[in-house]
Amino acid sequence: MPLLRIGVIQTDVKLGDRAGNYARAEAMIDEAYRPSDIPTALLLPELWDVGYAIEQPDVYSDPDAKMAAEFLGRLAKKYKCWFVGGSVFAVTEHGPVNRAMAVSPSGEYVAHYDKAHLFPGMDEDKFLKPGNSRTHVEICGVNAGMALCYDIRFCEWTSLYAVDGTEALFVAAEWPIRRVEHWRLLIQARAVENMMYAAGCNRCGDGGGFTFGGHSMIVDPWGKILCECGDRPEAAFAVIDTSEVSKGRGLLRTFEMRRPEIYR
Repeated sequence: MPLLRIGVIQTDVKLGDRAGNYARAEAMIDEAYRPSDIPTALLLPELWDVGYAIEQPDVYSDPDAKMAAEFLGRLAKKYKCWFVGGSVFAVTEHGPVNRAMAVSPSGEYVAHYDKAHLFPGMDEDKFLKPGNSRTHVEICGVNAGMALCYDIRFCEWTSLYAVDGTEALFVAAEWPIRRVEHWRLLIQARAVENMMYAAGCNRCGDGGGFTFGGHSMIVDPWGKILCECGDRPEAAFAVIDTSEVSKGRGLLRTFEMRRPEIYR
């Protein structure tokens, strides 16, 4: 079964500082990345480009995420890796969105996911348009899905990913430190209940009156934490084996035994 190396790149995001945030992300990847014969996918935090500067789309947004796509495309070609997830503040013909991106090793911007569940605690519901669909990306035989921060509180959403065949869920977040234990618990819960890998990259540092909790992690389908960062800028890597997904789903048969007709 396919193997995939995942790296979580936990950065401190400075509000509105796109150039500085790009530079910090690139410097961290430069320091942490090591070549591997195993295909690699990197994950950045939520809104890693400008943070929650969402009330001024005319100043801080990225039209159709073109700037971020060019930046990530250059790094993807440099390191011959994927970027899956990590979101940016994009503006589209439908309005501003919190957009996660997938970029291939050739530098191609292949897919995006717009955050479906907008968090009122950060005024996302006031300034952003919600996405309405799930996004899947195939990475060297691994079926990957994307979600953002508040999305993981909605178990129905992540379960639909699993029903669709997702083997690894990439979650980017800006989760505050005061609820970091919720973050850790929910990443593990989404992995266990769906028998899939869950990679979560949460930002760290201070901004907008909040302290963010870090503790980015990669969790296997049995809930085991394969790697976990602390609360400062840090990168961590783990190799996932999708045979564990098929093994768990075959043993527990939860998707075979689902009864959606009574889940109302």
